Amino acid sequence: MKAEIPGSGLLHADRQNTLRHSVDKDAILSCEKWHQLTAQHRERAERWTLPYRKRRASGQMHPIYDFLFIYYRNKPSHLEAWHPGHGVSLEEAPLGETFKEAYYRVENGGTSLDPSRMKETTRHRLEMALRLCQSVSARPAAFGCFGMHEWAMVYQGDTESEVRHAERLPLRLSQVATDAFVRSRPIQCSHFDAFRFFSPDAKDFNRSQPSKDARLDNEQCGCLHTNMDLYKLATQCMPWVGSELLWKCFEFALTARQLDMQASPYDCTSLGFEPIKVETSAGKLEYERQQRALSEAAKPLREELIKRLENILA
Repeated sequence: MKAEIPGSGLLHADRQNTLRHSVDKDAILSCEKWHQLTAQHRERAERWTLPYRKRRASGQMHPIYDFLFIYYRNKPSHLEAWHPGHGVSLEEAPLGETFKEAYYRVENGGTSLDPSRMKETTRHRLEMALRLCQSVSARPAAFGCFGMHEWAMVYQGDTESEVRHAERLPLRLSQVATDAFVRSRPIQCSHFDAFRFFSPDAKDFNRSQPSKDARLDNEQCGCLHTNMDLYKLATQCMPWVGSELLWKCFEFALTARQLDMQASPYDCTSLGFEPIKVETSAGKLEYERQQRALSEAAKPLREELIKRLENILA
């Protein structure tokens, strides 16, 4: 199975549903309409959250899909909850567990998000997300990394504790061959949160040493993880940016994570995914082709996040 580029399969069906039921800014939604949107959103979210809860309860983990819940730390219940986003008023929507008074106000019979109630720490978080998105958008895309970050993470990993998915997924090559491939070429990783998981002896192979404080100077829109992080940024900006944008970023991240693992040194065939063998010339070309497609698909998501944050923070 090839990596699912946006516009195909199950995720494409979800995307069409998202676009069909998106909410315009400054809209006033009737009680019937926002209840409908709430139910539709929860139904599509539960296609992913319920299997995750079941796996977690049984002590299992899906190395591709569960990454979005574990690494990004967005609770399933937060993904399932529907929020309209800033500028939308809901008729007959009571303040309570979902529409919390800390974020929402009731005025003239309508319930809407109130930015004046935003804590200073929240405002700072949204401002930082905006700055990062603007910085990434202004920087030219760079390709040619070929997903080597996952390979650098398992370099000289002789035990299961050093190879993250070893209990579920074997390496496609031997550890000796994997290590030799890592040493065979310079690594070009610009993403701090990927680089920090490199094995200690692999970090010197990277052409740069990205740090958390230098993200505004390093991250760029060709990076698979920078684009996947749009989901992280959207979760950090909830409920202000709204569930429709959060969902689009979530389904994009699913697609990106799939490519991430297909190009990794792990054998994902037991999960139904054929490898993209970046250790070969053909594999490198295929990875870059899909990486470029994902970079293009991420642009409108980032632009929408920028636009919404600018409006909220204004």
